Amino acid sequence: MKIAIIGAGNMGGSIARGLAKGSIISTTDITVSNPSEQKLNMLKSEFPTLHITQNNQEAAKNAEIVILAVKPWLIKSVINGLTLTKKQIIVSVAAGISFEELCCDLNETEMTLFRLIPNTAISQLCSMTLISSYNATPALEQQMLDIFNEMGLALIIPEEKLAAGTALTSCGIAYVLKYIQAAMQAGIEMGIYPKDGMKMVAQSVKGAAELILNNETHPSVEIDKVCTPGGITIKGINELDHAGFTSAVIKAMKASK
Repeated sequence: MKIAIIGAGNMGGSIARGLAKGSIISTTDITVSNPSEQKLNMLKSEFPTLHITQNNQEAAKNAEIVILAVKPWLIKSVINGLTLTKKQIIVSVAAGISFEELCCDLNETEMTLFRLIPNTAISQLCSMTLISSYNATPALEQQMLDIFNEMGLALIIPEEKLAAGTALTSCGIAYVLKYIQAAMQAGIEMGIYPKDGMKMVAQSVKGAAELILNNETHPSVEIDKVCTPGGITIKGINELDHAGFTSAVIKAMKASK
């Protein structure tokens, strides 16, 4: 299956790296286009058999799946510069651009469309990727799930849930990183070297995620396991609550919707 990725920025580049590291799509079947050469050359140096071009139409002309990994305000102009067929599957990574808007830009209502919301961890095969479909068969939906499940965890959700899901996943990864950064700063104040603290906190976050993903459990259950009566962890948990930690997270998520 040949895939074209239009755009080699943070998200387009991350998707290209994730696909190249997976086993479903061969790097020889991936073509990435971008206006400037620098980002393309970086990808080529990492994956020599991947194809690169500065011509969007050249990338898309023989592709079965065309991934539009450009900023929302560039979608219309990028689509206008492409000659696409109804046989091609169009995947938009542009946040906030609805299927209705894509159909209008494409001047076509019968094409198979997907909206894709990954996060930057897709380059590490650890993304939480949200997928919505338009005119897609169950078989095509499963194909998309198979491709992106290999790069982390993928979930099909209705288009109307994408904005909320984006806050939790695509934006949410930044909030997790903000916690890691804050915890590192605390570690430095307590005498831990930054690099050591970063590894300690990052592994702890990874461990917390694995507890949730690999078990039929709940965050409250796992927190209770750590909070010994009269112990130090409950003191920290109470400080987080006193400082409005939960409220701050909720407000951040809602602000991102």
